[in-house]
Amino acid sequence: MFLNTYEMIYILTPDITEENTLTLVNEYKNLIKRHGGKNIFVQHRGRRHLSYNINHYYDGIYVQMTFDGNGNLINLIEKSMRFNDKIIRCVTVKLNPIQTFAIGV
Repeated sequence: MFLNTYEMIYILTPDITEENTLTLVNEYKNLIKRHGGKNIFVQHRGRRHLSYNINHYYDGIYVQMTFDGNGNLINLIEKSMRFNDKIIRCVTVKLNPIQTFAIGV
């Protein structure tokens, strides 16, 4: 099966502890692995000030994930994130092969 490369950035609420942050990140990594995702790369971008408030939050904890998967996996992850009250925003972008090669260099 052909897998596309995706980049997902999600913002966690600033009041979450570091332990809960790691638990949440590992939960989504395991979800990706269980449903056929590969080459998972996670970067913690840390706490940053938001340009505008989201749900009355002015700061957020940014997490970036790059992985290979398919559209069904993306739908599953985004649905799970919508129901999680600790995630205030997420965005997923499909990378084309040229961008993927440039990241790997």
